[in-house]
Amino acid sequence: MKKVFFALIASCFLSTNIFAQASATPAEQKEENPNGAVITFEKLIHDFGTIPLKGNAEFEFKFTNTGNEPLIIQNCASSCTCTVPVCPREKPVRPGEQGSITVKYTTTNVPGAFNRQFTVTTNAKNSPSRLTLRGEIDTVEAVETSAN
Repeated sequence: MKKVFFALIASCFLSTNIFAQASATPAEQKEENPNGAVITFEKLIHDFGTIPLKGNAEFEFKFTNTGNEPLIIQNCASSCTCTVPVCPREKPVRPGEQGSITVKYTTTNVPGAFNRQFTVTTNAKNSPSRLTLRGEIDTVEAVETSAN
């Protein structure tokens, strides 16, 4: 009885291992498509340096479609409401053309260093892209000037 039980257990493990390897083989043999859009940013990280408390900062991340098919920006998302990316979704970016994503960073009431990331999702082969804003919020509040 023990031999039958052991043989049954061994055959289950063996068959699981065989099926797992069989399903992995086609994925390993899959060739990468040479066509497609590729988004290439001039820089992935921007450092604002020191900015005043309750001030605003804005930066434009420039990119180029270095692929050979049109690039479609599908989504720009941030995990923080202080970082607001504005993505160009009106039309596809053709191969060789440039575009930009403007990001606004609002300093609230927390002085100190910050490091915020947001994600750009596209139809590119190298999607998603993660971009970063860095800097330090000064303890001195921004002074608003008005022209009267």
